[in-house]
Amino acid sequence: MNGRGREIAPGRSRSPKIHENFAAAPHYLRGRFFLHEYDITLKNVLRRLTGTVLRDLTGFAVTRWHNTELPEVQNRRLDMLGETADGTLVHIELQSTNQAGMPLRMLEYAAAIFRQFGRFPEQIVLYVGAAKLRMTGRLSGGNLQFRCRMVDIRELDAERLIAGGRIEDNVLAVLLRLGDEGEAVRRILKRIARCGPRRRTESLRELMLLAGLRDLGPTIEREAKQMPILNDIMDHPVLGRERKRGIEIGLEKGLERGLAKGRQEGELLLLMRQINQRFGPVTAPVRKRIEALPAARLEKIGLRLLDAHSLDELLR
Repeated sequence: MNGRGREIAPGRSRSPKIHENFAAAPHYLRGRFFLHEYDITLKNVLRRLTGTVLRDLTGFAVTRWHNTELPEVQNRRLDMLGETADGTLVHIELQSTNQAGMPLRMLEYAAAIFRQFGRFPEQIVLYVGAAKLRMTGRLSGGNLQFRCRMVDIRELDAERLIAGGRIEDNVLAVLLRLGDEGEAVRRILKRIARCGPRRRTESLRELMLLAGLRDLGPTIEREAKQMPILNDIMDHPVLGRERKRGIEIGLEKGLERGLAKGRQEGELLLLMRQINQRFGPVTAPVRKRIEALPAARLEKIGLRLLDAHSLDELLR
């Protein structure tokens, strides 16, 4: 889910070929690229949440995240698989559309998780779509009775997240139940404006992409124009295109580089931020070494971050 387009120097135009390819792509294919971009962004934000906020969303206080690649014939990949302090596995799937087969899909995930970990997970489908939640979490037939939790993120009030001091909480709040949308967006943007330059730009990108799920892009653009520090960012060669074309920059990037590259960049951004917070800035050679790693390897390193005592130990 995060709209990371390749930066283009001022004065340079986008490749006409990329633009033409995007325009010619079928609607369903463009939608798939958007869902991939929002998926990465939302997972990155959720992984950085505090235990309290995540417990409000899912009912569980996840203390660490697992690698979500499952060794199955179909090579299924979960959205998020975490574990609580008492060893309970928590499986979270992000869903933006209503799918009739969701309970069966969750049952298949549960069986695959049991094969790998030897225990069944608590399962939550976190629905972030615009339409009303219509999916059921139940599946039954013969002696089979299966149930997973369906959580519509809009059932939660955004006020506590907006009032909180963590920027991740503020960004996620745009998907929750908002009262006065304009006022809520203003408060979120004011919080982003107080961040450092790099974090400010990244947070605004995340907010713009997630806001696309709520058609709040025009509201964000209008309010950001009232804040000079954010208005400058909106005029940036990259973010300016996001403002003018919404999330098309992320979709074009998907057409140009492929979904695998988009996932790798999402995992890299999250891991580098975590490493900088824990061990401080890394040298250019170390950064180059990390940037060359595939997405699956980056995710595994991120899962070991809290247990590693040094950067060398982490990257072994």
